[in-house]
Amino acid sequence: MTIASRTARQRWQHETLEPTLRKSPERAAVFTTISGRPIEGLYAADDLSPADAAGARVPAGAYPYLRGIHDTGYGGKLWTMRQFAGFGTPEQTNARYKALLSAGGTGLSVAFDLPTLMGRDADHPLAAGEVGKCGVSVMSLEDMERLFDGIPLGQVTTSMTINAPAAMIFAMYLVVAERQGVDWATLSGTIQNDILKEYIAQKEYIFPPRPSMRLVTDTFGFCAERAPRVNTISVSGYHIREAGATAAQELAFTLRDGIEYVQWGIEAGLAVDAFVPRMSFFFNAHSDFFEEIAKYRAARRLWATVMRERFGATSERSLKLRFHTQTAGVSLTAQQPYNNVVRTALQALSAVIGGTNSLHTNALDEALALPTAETATLALRTQQVLAHESGLTDIVDPFGGSYFVEALTRDLEHEARAYFDRIDRMGGMVAAIEDGFPQREIAESAYRFQRAVEAGEQSVVGVNVHTDGSERAPDTLYIDDQASASQVERITALKSRRDHARVTDTLERLRRAAATPENLMPIIVDAVRAYATLGEMCDALRAAWGEYEEKAVI
Repeated sequence: MTIASRTARQRWQHETLEPTLRKSPERAAVFTTISGRPIEGLYAADDLSPADAAGARVPAGAYPYLRGIHDTGYGGKLWTMRQFAGFGTPEQTNARYKALLSAGGTGLSVAFDLPTLMGRDADHPLAAGEVGKCGVSVMSLEDMERLFDGIPLGQVTTSMTINAPAAMIFAMYLVVAERQGVDWATLSGTIQNDILKEYIAQKEYIFPPRPSMRLVTDTFGFCAERAPRVNTISVSGYHIREAGATAAQELAFTLRDGIEYVQWGIEAGLAVDAFVPRMSFFFNAHSDFFEEIAKYRAARRLWATVMRERFGATSERSLKLRFHTQTAGVSLTAQQPYNNVVRTALQALSAVIGGTNSLHTNALDEALALPTAETATLALRTQQVLAHESGLTDIVDPFGGSYFVEALTRDLEHEARAYFDRIDRMGGMVAAIEDGFPQREIAESAYRFQRAVEAGEQSVVGVNVHTDGSERAPDTLYIDDQASASQVERITALKSRRDHARVTDTLERLRRAAATPENLMPIIVDAVRAYATLGEMCDALRAAWGEYEEKAVI
């Protein structure tokens, strides 16, 4: 900023802002984003350097993709409307999927229950009370067949939010597609498969980090040859943000996780442009409208430049960051839950303006329970109104060139690069996680935000401002224990009729191969075809690798 510009801003603050604040003392004199980032009340041309201004003039579809990876934005194709859903038994979730598709959804996204996420079958003692509660229970190929019964996998894209046991769940999906007559080479979809964010934020890990990374790179190599249209990872900032990270931390840790996966893939012998084009990302859409737009724009430019300069990628598909967005579950409130419709709409708006390629909108009742069919449909309708009634799809990067948005994009990018440098000095993201670095950073940010809410410095409508005590809770979805009883009965029946010798053989092969550099995916697919269960396959790897115990973060 020039001296003249600084003087003009000081004059505006003294002559315009301060008198206004004296008349409205309830307004803050210091402005920040929801992440606590200080911002000015007025931005002008001099807030942008010549490089910032030049970057804003590069069109969408051109390197480094600041303004979008498609030169026409949504002019050629809308974002995928992919509603996250799963509960109870596979049949119950299958019915929800069919309802969402009939309501105009254009993709499926599978939510799994906690036992499935942790690689446990429904009959395991640790699964008691959790089967089907916060997602669908999937234990075997039979369950996966029930989950997608009547849904042609060759005609719909599916995202599966699964990480520690992603290889096993993905193998089940592949075999279902195979039995539907779908060529794996034509299959499209995404497996989250992002184990690093589990250690950082969500904590649904099974094995230690290093063997877990081997499972990830095995899926990279397998899919590059056998299922080249499948996104083999969705590097997730969503759960990092939900754990309390700032926007800059979400941006930095997510992209640095992505860099780590690329490095491990290369060290596993894969060519960078052979597997990186099938990497995708998953971001949170939080409540600070401008900060979120700037975050998505910064993410595209950061990824493109890092891939070209650090790894020598030459394929455009390696350079173009593709991402899914979900509105912020952590922002939803149990108090005055109908306010959540407005929150979700504004968050979705920021994701669309920021150029998301796929979007999930949360339902109004998700602070209370899993969404009902009615609230899930309303959440989908929110996306459809944005797509068809707002005019948003006619304009590419509508805030490109905004003094504020360009400055915020630059500042977020600089902060992310500073985190990259710190993590590089630690030896990479796996080493940083083992030391507890990103966990500490997020814990401190979460603490600061909660303190701000409790002190009234951060307003949450219906929680610490505009509370009237008159809110009415909507009817919520209730998942009883029948799903657990049904799944336990099914796994008992499956184990009694399958070929026990074949199952034992494949599980022993898997255990032995875990100690070798052999790609594990073909063996896992064989185990799935033999009807080995998820828990049994994970137990074979537990026997080889052990289970991870997190270092305490203080």
